[in-house]
Amino acid sequence: MSKQPLLNTYIMGDLNLSNRVVMAPMTRSRAANKNKVPTEDLHVVYYTQRATAGLIITEGSQVSKDAVGYIHTPGIHSQEQVEGWKKVTKSVHDAGGRIFIQLWHVGRMSHPDFHDGNLPLAPSAINPNSKSYTPDGFKDTVTPKAMTLEDIKITINDFQNAAKNAVEAGFDGVEIHSSNGYLFHQFFNGTSNHRQDQYGGSIENRARFFFETLDAIKQVIPQNRIGVRFNPSLHNIFGMTIDKDTIPTFDYIIETLDKDYDLAYIHLSEPFNDVSKVAFAEPYIAKRYRSKYKGTLMISTGFDQESGNKVIADGYADLVSFAKLYISNPDLVGRFRENLETTAWDTATFYTRGKDGYTTYDAKSRDLIPNS
Repeated sequence: MSKQPLLNTYIMGDLNLSNRVVMAPMTRSRAANKNKVPTEDLHVVYYTQRATAGLIITEGSQVSKDAVGYIHTPGIHSQEQVEGWKKVTKSVHDAGGRIFIQLWHVGRMSHPDFHDGNLPLAPSAINPNSKSYTPDGFKDTVTPKAMTLEDIKITINDFQNAAKNAVEAGFDGVEIHSSNGYLFHQFFNGTSNHRQDQYGGSIENRARFFFETLDAIKQVIPQNRIGVRFNPSLHNIFGMTIDKDTIPTFDYIIETLDKDYDLAYIHLSEPFNDVSKVAFAEPYIAKRYRSKYKGTLMISTGFDQESGNKVIADGYADLVSFAKLYISNPDLVGRFRENLETTAWDTATFYTRGKDGYTTYDAKSRDLIPNS
C-alpha cells in the first residue's frame, strides 16, 4: 500500500485504474476547425501527455449540432469527429492510460449564433441572464425555446448515438454531463424548469429526462462503463439557484442510481462558491452522498495533493478529479509520487487557439510523458 491513497490502484467496474488521480473534464476550445474535430497535433498530444492519470475524462463534447454552446469545442456526433477521437484514444491506450468522453448538451447556455439564428433548447423559456462564448466573443444569453416532447425524444436519441460513436472511437466509457447549469441540470432545478407536463413539477418528473437518457445509453454501452456528473450545490452561476427541492432532487437521483443501476461512478462537485449561509444548500457534498451511494464516488473542485489524499483516507471518496492542476502539470501523478512542487497555470491561455498553454507545459517528474 502506498502512503498516499491517491496513488493506490483501484478497480472501477471491470477496469483496473493505476491510481486514483483523475483528470477532470475541462473545456479548452482547441477544436478550431469547421467541423469541430479533435486534431492530431493538439488533442492527441494533450491527452497523451496526461495518460499517467488513473482515468482521463475528456472535455465536454457535444452530442449534436443543437448541443453546442461554446466556440471550438469538439463533438462526438459525426464520423469525422469519431475518426479524430480514434487517434486520441489509441495514443492514450498505447501510453497505458484509460479515457472516458464527457457527453454534453449546454441547453439554454447556448446562443442563436450557433444555430443559424434559431433559439437554443431548454426545459422552459427562461433566460439564465448569463453570457455565451460565441465566435464573436461573449454575448448575453437569450430566452431559449422550451423543448417539445419531440425535442426531448430527439435529444435522448442524440445522446444514445453519441455513446455509440464513443464506443466506435475507442473510449473506455462515457460520462453524462448532468451538472454545472447545463441541460440536464436545467431540468433538475426549479428555477429553470417550470414545465407542467411529465418532465416538470415533481422531483421524479424533473429527473425523468435524465433517467430516460441514461436508459437509452445503457442499451449501447455497459452500465459499468457509464459515469454521471452532478453539482448539487451550484448556486448563483448560469442562472441556477438553490431552493428547498434542490438537494432532495439530487438525493432522489443518487439514491435511485445506487438502488437500480451499476454505473462506473458518480462524479460530484463540491460547491464552487461559499454556500454555508445559503438556505437549503449542502456545503459538504462528498460527506452527504458517501452514505447514500455505495458504488464508486468521485469528488472534484479545489482539491490538491493533501486534501485529495485526505478525502480518500477519510472514506468520503474513491477517486479525486483534478482540473486546473492538470492543465499545467501533465505529470501530476508523478509530482504527487515524488512530492514535487506543481507548476502554476496561465489563465490567459485556457481558451485560446494553438499549443501555447495547452501542450507546452513540461513534465518535471520521472514520469515519461510525450511532449510537444
